[in-house]
Amino acid sequence: MERFPPLRLLTTFEAVARHGSMRLAAARLNVTQPAVSQALKALEEHVGTTLFDRATRPAQLTEAGELLSRAVRDGLGQISAALEDIRALSGQDGAQVMVSCTLGMATYWLMPRLPQFYASHPEITVNVQAPATDLPHLSPGIDIAIRYGTGGWREGTTQKLFDERVCPVAAPALLDRLEAEGIGLDGAPLIHVRSPHNQHWAGWEDYLRARGIARSRLSGQTFNNYVQAAQAVLDGRGVMLGWRSIASGAVRDGALRMWPGGDLDLGTSYFVTGARRPSHPAKTFLDWISATEHAEG
Repeated sequence: MERFPPLRLLTTFEAVARHGSMRLAAARLNVTQPAVSQALKALEEHVGTTLFDRATRPAQLTEAGELLSRAVRDGLGQISAALEDIRALSGQDGAQVMVSCTLGMATYWLMPRLPQFYASHPEITVNVQAPATDLPHLSPGIDIAIRYGTGGWREGTTQKLFDERVCPVAAPALLDRLEAEGIGLDGAPLIHVRSPHNQHWAGWEDYLRARGIARSRLSGQTFNNYVQAAQAVLDGRGVMLGWRSIASGAVRDGALRMWPGGDLDLGTSYFVTGARRPSHPAKTFLDWISATEHAEG
């Protein structure tokens, strides 16, 4: 038996591990779900152990699966980076960088800063992907992942961009009305961001608990992404949790106001992760984004 399994088995396994679902992986790979299941079984037979715990729903990676997932992700990422370098050397498609981050981070933090990057590096095109998950990671085709949390990720090379803080924000007119009526966060209308893929961000429950604020009801309007929720807040329909990185622009422009005394440090930060051997365009972007945040901070 050959020690190295067929590449198609590894790419199928990586897709399932990344999406957390055979159905989503099958759609992404444009194959049937039974074909994905057969590929996983063939790979498990090749390595001689189970890679997924199928007793859980959805199936979770076993310890062996986690080990192989990291190795495959890094390996395919290096192949992708090498192909980009080859295209760049041969003049194909120009220099490209693919950055993955949340929709809110892309809309309110990264995109407004990209003109600065293009002014210095017009030869490099930055493509931005906002996946469904709130915790983007490196995968084939992704050069750089910008993500929020406490760090500790093991793939690629990670460095901190900036420490993050959270504070409730609202439209000035709504905040004035709540203050005039003596309504605090225990009674203010709330805007929530919730989805099955949004599990790594603090919600109102976490914030109120940390502040020691009791509330009988947490009901309020709910949206599945930060951009939709932010529009509702701008329209004066409630108060939402605002992070420095994605709410500061609207606060600075006067479209939103921070809740007085509401600033809270949850011990979280933004980090940027690149491949251990990034392509030249990716290395250029990593150097720029680190220098940009250092200059602003």
